[in-house]
Amino acid sequence: MLKVLSTSWPLLLGVMLLMVGNGMQGSLLGIRGTYEGFKTFELSIVMSSYFAGFLVGSLTVPRMIRRVGHVRVFSALASMISAVLVIYPVAPNWMVWAALRVLIGFSFCGVYITAESWLNNTATNETRGQALSAYMIVQMIGIISSQMLINVASPSSFTLFVIPSVLVSLAFMPLLLADTPAPTFESIKRLSFPRLWAISPLGCVGMLLTGGIFAAMFGMSAVWGSKSGLSVPQITLFVGAMYVGGLVLQYPVGWLSDRRDRRGLILWLSAVAGAVMVFAWLMPLPFWALLGVAMVLGGVTNPLYSLLIAYTNDFLGKEEMAAASSGLLFLNGLGAIFGPLATGWVMETLGPNGFFLFIAANFLGLAAYAAWRMTRRAAPGVTGTFATVSPTASALAVGMVMEEADTGPAQPRG
Repeated sequence: MLKVLSTSWPLLLGVMLLMVGNGMQGSLLGIRGTYEGFKTFELSIVMSSYFAGFLVGSLTVPRMIRRVGHVRVFSALASMISAVLVIYPVAPNWMVWAALRVLIGFSFCGVYITAESWLNNTATNETRGQALSAYMIVQMIGIISSQMLINVASPSSFTLFVIPSVLVSLAFMPLLLADTPAPTFESIKRLSFPRLWAISPLGCVGMLLTGGIFAAMFGMSAVWGSKSGLSVPQITLFVGAMYVGGLVLQYPVGWLSDRRDRRGLILWLSAVAGAVMVFAWLMPLPFWALLGVAMVLGGVTNPLYSLLIAYTNDFLGKEEMAAASSGLLFLNGLGAIFGPLATGWVMETLGPNGFFLFIAANFLGLAAYAAWRMTRRAAPGVTGTFATVSPTASALAVGMVMEEADTGPAQPRG
């Protein structure tokens, strides 16, 4: 790991600063939008717009990179992000914010793809697994740290919009000044959706539903907190607890995943999380209990994302894993676009705690579908180990992680 840090620290530092900036603006908009008097459904459109931009970026940025190169694409999109972050408080209109969120989602997708391809280029075959692990860790650290920064000034001020703009601008310095050549970029392979569905219906449905859950978690949690009357420090603690939960439970879920039928683990994780969300919807909970709910939500959603990819890979040869991951992430992106919209509608109809009801419905729907799929065919053999993947990573990083996962002869599981 020390060798990885000595060669890749500029890239990892840049990625961490990017994640701090991105995580900060996501929560900040939910809080500031409430201050500006935006309706819940209007804020849901703002939040879903990021994922629409991200999905478009995943399809178009690779072509841009092949046409004009990494450095130009990276610099252009970096400038776009910094500019958009300081435009938000100047134009407090939800339709303007929605358009800006499309731009910033597109731009963040592009800079992630660029940074990830650079990281892949700097790593050797011996260090690539460690480099990818370090990449996922700094992503989580960046998002958790971002929530603490929201407490340094009032969300009604200009200051909190300047901070992520500065952090994102600083992130480009170590990335662009790193003593590594710009990598070559190859097309991200894809599998057709009929082929992907034939391989793993549970993987397809699961990624669609977890996309909705993650987008609600990432985009609407601050809106829920604001509409529920929580203070800014309480909102940031709630959002931070979700990512702490995800960080803590990744390893134990991965350990279990490699030792039992992954479908059973998907079923029980989803069922438990769904039950906790129903409880949070129905019962008025003290803040300390809400932090526990947040840890369960993040602690299940993040490893569940990796678990669904690992389960799909059980049906694939190693050469197909990157292509399959690209298709799964597209489905996840579609779910992410509609997640905040559906959450916003439920919250408008039933009140702020509709946030938990929407997430519960997704978790319980996934648990029911996993139970049904277990009756349709036997458990697959193991063709790859569980690999930690962040839902914020692009298809390039996920494909790299999947190709790096250990493979071996299939072992039957009960």
